Amino acid sequence: MRFPMRSLIARFAVAVALPLAALSFVATTAAPAQAQQMPPGAKQPSEFPRAKLTAGMFVIDAAVASNDADREQGLMYRTTLAPNEGMLFVFNENAVHCFWMKNTLIPLSIAFMRADGTVTDVDEMDAETTNNHCPKNNGVYALEMSKGWFTSKGIKPGMKIQGLPAAQ
Repeated sequence: MRFPMRSLIARFAVAVALPLAALSFVATTAAPAQAQQMPPGAKQPSEFPRAKLTAGMFVIDAAVASNDADREQGLMYRTTLAPNEGMLFVFNENAVHCFWMKNTLIPLSIAFMRADGTVTDVDEMDAETTNNHCPKNNGVYALEMSKGWFTSKGIKPGMKIQGLPAAQ
């Protein structure tokens, strides 16, 4: 059976257009997690105060969360961190401070520290989970970095982080 050229072109166009339309529909209806917008009133990453910390020979560029609103937001809604970028949480009391990863789109590692900067605990946290991550020891600081950062740099409990701002 023979088809006119116009019919073949039309069938080809439909055969190509349908899968493309389906892909477009999936892309717009199943938006990836990183496309999430920061809610109104949330601080942009550049609006947090910064601190330069050191862990051995490594320099860390840390956003500082030292009040309730900043600690509550933390690294939520962020989609990337620079290689040595993190967030330092500063607390007003020496206690066990637990963390979770709701609305946090990237997996993180966390180091909990005493007032003198001594790392007491390190934990790995998966993105967008509500599991509690609590240290075994009291502390006044917590430092979040990209998942695996502390292990890859050899940072372990007993080591010190330098350059920490005073706890209030």
